[in-house]
Amino acid sequence: MEFLQGQRLETTVAVAVAVVAVAAGAAYLFLRSRKPRGCLDPENFREFKLVEKRQLSHNVAKFKFALPTPTSVLGLPIGQHISCRGQDAAGEEVIKPYTPTTLDSDLGHFELVIKMYPQGRMSHHFREMKVGDYMSVKGPKGRFKYQPGQVRAFGMIAGGSGITPMFQVTRAILENPEDNTKVHLIYANVTYDDILLKEELDSMARNYPDRFKIYYVLNQPPEIWDGGVGFVSKEMIQAHCPAPAADIQVLRCGPPPMNKAMAAHLDELGYTKEMQFQF
Repeated sequence: MEFLQGQRLETTVAVAVAVVAVAAGAAYLFLRSRKPRGCLDPENFREFKLVEKRQLSHNVAKFKFALPTPTSVLGLPIGQHISCRGQDAAGEEVIKPYTPTTLDSDLGHFELVIKMYPQGRMSHHFREMKVGDYMSVKGPKGRFKYQPGQVRAFGMIAGGSGITPMFQVTRAILENPEDNTKVHLIYANVTYDDILLKEELDSMARNYPDRFKIYYVLNQPPEIWDGGVGFVSKEMIQAHCPAPAADIQVLRCGPPPMNKAMAAHLDELGYTKEMQFQF
């Protein structure tokens, strides 16, 4: 009798342990599968504190903003942007779109690399910002939606600060080991010093030589220069972007005159409207 009672007790304990293990496993899988809720609001501006401002050149700085907790995510889909609100030199409200260079894998903060122009209205606001100040941000914004593997390859043509959405998309592709999409980037600027994120771009080209290629173009290159010279031409696009095909897409982002010229080049080279996207 005592032997049977002992057996029943052992069975009960074993079942209880198994139930706890299954519950713990289910809870772990549930928590792991849950996407963290983003901090953005598409309808209302939210305030984010500037915790670091690092000057990269005479007119370019990197701004790091804290999210509510160290594990918070911004919640910005790949290839989309945010609206930032500030004041110009006359004290009037100004709102301008920017693309963070960080991803949701960068927990607790987001970063903006900003080129500040002498007469830029929002540039004035960023120039005046000090650590501890708050930025009003709303989003996500944008028409671009990226899913891993949606194309075989991207061609990208960027000018100046138009590199930021390209950088964001490229980072997301290269840092995903299950994404085999190839990226071919043409990046145009006036001078060598105007090139934004060059260290990061060169690092990605070294680390992912089979998946990421970059070709720099300068209007006023230094004496020793092995990149392109002048404006981005049809010949450069032919040499450094994937040829027209149903499974490729060419993204472009730059000043309006450049975007217009690139659209004309792509049309003449046989890229259909479906193969092109302008940020």
